[in-house]
Amino acid sequence: MTAGHFGLAAAVKSPAPRVPLWALMLSTYLLDFVFIILVAAGVESFAPLHPGQPAAYGQVLIQAFYSHSLVGAALIAVIAALLAGRAWGQRAAVVIGAVVFSHWILDLLVHRPDLPILPGNAGNLPLLGLGLWNFPVVSAAIELAFVLGGAYLYYRSALQAALSPAHTRAVTAAAVTGLLLLLLLMSDVLAMPFIIPILLMVLLIVLSGWLDSRLNWSLRAT
Repeated sequence: MTAGHFGLAAAVKSPAPRVPLWALMLSTYLLDFVFIILVAAGVESFAPLHPGQPAAYGQVLIQAFYSHSLVGAALIAVIAALLAGRAWGQRAAVVIGAVVFSHWILDLLVHRPDLPILPGNAGNLPLLGLGLWNFPVVSAAIELAFVLGGAYLYYRSALQAALSPAHTRAVTAAAVTGLLLLLLLMSDVLAMPFIIPILLMVLLIVLSGWLDSRLNWSLRAT
């Protein structure tokens, strides 16, 4: 649920105007960034569900016993919250921590049972996952709802954060963010080459974050 994670991050900007959008976007995918590092180190792995065939939408086997364990995700969320608290205060710490951990919650919905409770699957406890990836149409529809909902909520809050003549900046920031979210969802559903969603994620963090920083969110801060 790549695009769905980022859609949720965009939606969170509305109740947390002081937290930079780039930080929310980075936080929502932090577990997978850790996963990528561990894959490169040979600690975790992923492979197509059907060997010898390209991995279609949701058709992957994931072994992420550290980055995506329940306790591991909570620990990563706490570390991110502590760092956010130093930068933006206690409220931001709670928001960032919740956004980081939301990744595990959303993964719980779509993953097949492959999410351990303890790091390294210690104790061989039951693996978790509701398996919505077994129903690609349903999973994609739910992810589209996150994308459209997140884009709309960000658009509405961006308009409230901008005064004329800054209205154009708000529309531009929201439009670019919404477009990138939709393109990211399409790249996932259509199983495009891995480099494409990576570039889209970078643009969401960097470009959308920069456009967001040009808005006067202090108008909405409480």
